[in-house]
Amino acid sequence: MNWRVSPWLTVLTVSVLCGVLQWADAADIMEYQRQFIAQGQWWRLLTGNLIHTNHWHLLMNLAGFWVVVFIHRIHYGNRHLAWLLLTLCITEGLGLWIAFPTLSAYVGLSGVLHGLFAYGALSDIKIGWRSGYLLLVGVMAKVTWEQTMGANAEVTQLIGARVAIEAHLVGLLSGIGIFLLVTLYQRQKLPTS
Repeated sequence: MNWRVSPWLTVLTVSVLCGVLQWADAADIMEYQRQFIAQGQWWRLLTGNLIHTNHWHLLMNLAGFWVVVFIHRIHYGNRHLAWLLLTLCITEGLGLWIAFPTLSAYVGLSGVLHGLFAYGALSDIKIGWRSGYLLLVGVMAKVTWEQTMGANAEVTQLIGARVAIEAHLVGLLSGIGIFLLVTLYQRQKLPTS
């Protein structure tokens, strides 16, 4: 395996970073907290995605991260995945800030994972894999269900906090939006014949 080409170095780096931040108990200075962001602590828009409520929340998100990347691994190299994750983290934070002003706090990678999953499903569709349609409809149905029926009570209990279903919606829309922008950019770069 060529670690520079495959996405696994990025996956491992993000996983270790999240684990170290959890062990270091860095939530006080890194979680998404609207009041502190309003006071100029803008890094929280990004870093709130890397902090988790407890070890179960962390393990659940990291397991999902590894599975999502494994499913769509053919679409990513290290640089592409790193760029995509950074962009999703930023759009997640900004999306929550703009669209959900009553959400005062947020932590976790799940919003970014919804975006990564949608981006991967659309990438599958782009190369002609019909299974991408099923994956995209599935993640859209999940997010729609959460928006209308609420979060899963067992997950809420496991992570010891309210599941921020707003983050799942923002992540889904971010993944779709980023995919569309990347596709448009790639089409603009194609040489004309």
